[in-house]
Amino acid sequence: MTFDTPIARAGSHCVKWDMLEPLYGFKPDEGLAMWVADMEFKPPQVVQDALQKMLDHGVYGYFGDDRAYLDAIRWWMANRHGWEVQPDWIFTTHGLVNGTALCIHSYTRPGDAVILMTPVYHAFARVIKAAGREVTECPLTLQDGLAQVDTSAWEQHLTGAEKMLILCSPHNPGGRVWTVEELRQIADFCVKHDLILVSDEIHHDLVFPGQKHTVMANAAPEIADRLVMMTATTKTFNIAGAHIGNVIIADPALRKTFAGTINAMGISPNSFGMHMATAAYSPEGAAWVDALMRYLDGNRQLFDEGIANIPGVKSTALEATYLAWVDFSGTGMAPAEFIERVEKQAKIATNHGAAFGTGGETFLRFNLACPRAQVVEAVARLQRAFADLQ
Repeated sequence: MTFDTPIARAGSHCVKWDMLEPLYGFKPDEGLAMWVADMEFKPPQVVQDALQKMLDHGVYGYFGDDRAYLDAIRWWMANRHGWEVQPDWIFTTHGLVNGTALCIHSYTRPGDAVILMTPVYHAFARVIKAAGREVTECPLTLQDGLAQVDTSAWEQHLTGAEKMLILCSPHNPGGRVWTVEELRQIADFCVKHDLILVSDEIHHDLVFPGQKHTVMANAAPEIADRLVMMTATTKTFNIAGAHIGNVIIADPALRKTFAGTINAMGISPNSFGMHMATAAYSPEGAAWVDALMRYLDGNRQLFDEGIANIPGVKSTALEATYLAWVDFSGTGMAPAEFIERVEKQAKIATNHGAAFGTGGETFLRFNLACPRAQVVEAVARLQRAFADLQ
């Protein structure tokens, strides 16, 4: 299998394609699904082989003896990120939205506020509000189209109820790889305001050539007593349906609190996800990710070149993720108009920028993790939909 090979996903209970008509008003064979953040690629063969081994065995009982799983995580973090992790730091959750929710319940109380650097992944605000907590938006500033950290500008947004800050690193949407200096600025802000820092690093393997991701635990080791790290195989290897992720906590007191929440909610891992993740975090998985990023880099360049030919539309220069963040403000159109052109005329399903919070209103997010022919088609459709601007 190559990344150019199309895979028909409609009719497979795939939310990205099977919910197109109910949500966007067109059928899979009429348009392009570029919204949900999963990929149109099969995972590496080593993951498929792990599942095949389970199928051949034929008994699907409770998972036990997680030593190989923990060793695989430790190997990956040490070899790919230069981060030494101990086995007893690792908790397994049902994905990182679940991990985020568990952190909120562990370290805040109803009525407390949680800081989000907006625009940011929309599920954060959803789980914060559902837990009876408040969202404090600290908007990112833009410089040459790229999001920038300026913690001094955040002070005016604080209410005094803040107990936690959730960091998305690399950033979704916007694709920023935060510098060590920016990460340390965020860490210092959390110390100043006595905040728990939850660093969601689910995209940390999806970094483009020439960029270097630094895990927050390495950028600011002195804040281990207030730092919760979150990582997962799911985005990296396109196994989101496995619903598996890791919350990694070095500090014993923070670990004890989190363990209490896990136990109170009766959470235990699913065996399919454990086997898939163990297989993925391997030399074979690493080689696949390297090939993936080279391919996505080509998709990114092709998409950006096509968008650059539409007056008033600008694609943010991605440093990481496969999620293009496109600004339509230069067209002078209201969101309803440019959304209508993209979804009704071009028949492309995207994520609306407003869903990501303050600062996202003039943007749409496009998923580029697909065969290159689909990116070519998307660019052509967008150029036709905005042809009157040429």
